[in-house]
Amino acid sequence: MSFAKDKTLIGLALAIPALLAAGAILPDWLRFLLQVSLASGLAALGVTLQMRAGLVSFGQGLYFCLGGYAAGMAGHFLGVTDAFVLLALGVLVPSAVAVLLGFLMARYREIFFAMLSLAFSMILYGILVKAEALGSTDGFNLPKATFLGYAPSGAALRFATYALTCVAAVTVAMALHRYLTSPMGFIGEAIRENELRVEYLGTSPRTIVHVKYVIAAAVSGVGGALAALSVGHIDPDMAYWTTSGNFVFVALLSGTGSVAAPLIGAFLLELVRIYAVEYSPYTWQMILGATMLLVILFLPGGLWSLVARRGRGA
Repeated sequence: MSFAKDKTLIGLALAIPALLAAGAILPDWLRFLLQVSLASGLAALGVTLQMRAGLVSFGQGLYFCLGGYAAGMAGHFLGVTDAFVLLALGVLVPSAVAVLLGFLMARYREIFFAMLSLAFSMILYGILVKAEALGSTDGFNLPKATFLGYAPSGAALRFATYALTCVAAVTVAMALHRYLTSPMGFIGEAIRENELRVEYLGTSPRTIVHVKYVIAAAVSGVGGALAALSVGHIDPDMAYWTTSGNFVFVALLSGTGSVAAPLIGAFLLELVRIYAVEYSPYTWQMILGATMLLVILFLPGGLWSLVARRGRGA
């Protein structure tokens, strides 16, 4: 499908100037919330990619954390401050690790895949907690980012980081959409429906799963690097099981119908969390749980199913 006929690509392309314009008028707290949501939404997008192939990763925080620590360590220990270099490291390091772990992960399905991914994530968490040189449980701060020699400060730095996050997140979503609408992307859905028939057709499901695992890691690594640049700090909690669980939560809440769904869902979830904590500080977890339960009961396809249903009706 050409760009001119692909509504998703057109919508994502238009989202970039819309997000940049919104960033100029939104209050600082809401702009920062949107910025962090886009970063974590990319990790949820990695979960969604695997869900389309019938796999659920309970350890996507592994690559989210690797992306953040790759950028953070380069900045903290090597003095690298260019945001584009740090972002590149946030892609390369998780991808390299995923290539190696993928040989093992591609052998498993269902709950075994989920638990093994969680195990790897918690191993990284345990290593980071014990690493005093990396700040142990406290983590460490990143130096101020620069942009191809441009070194803004104050409000200009905050907006530049926001702009980078928006452009990077949407660009990754567009690239992933093109992948999912390609033959290899559709094979993932065929594996979810009937892996044996895919094998009969002469395609290796294990190879396809391995490729998807690496792509999901790269996407999550971008999210981790962007989160590190946005917050200016990294810590082992990026790999903790609750972080990975939050990504699965967002993926289920949003649905797998579009690459834009996890990015939007992450922002909506953060809004619900903020107001739940503000108005019900002692029972906010129950509010989030009730929200999830209502979505599962009445929108099993996730929030994006409302958009898809409206599109079919039109």
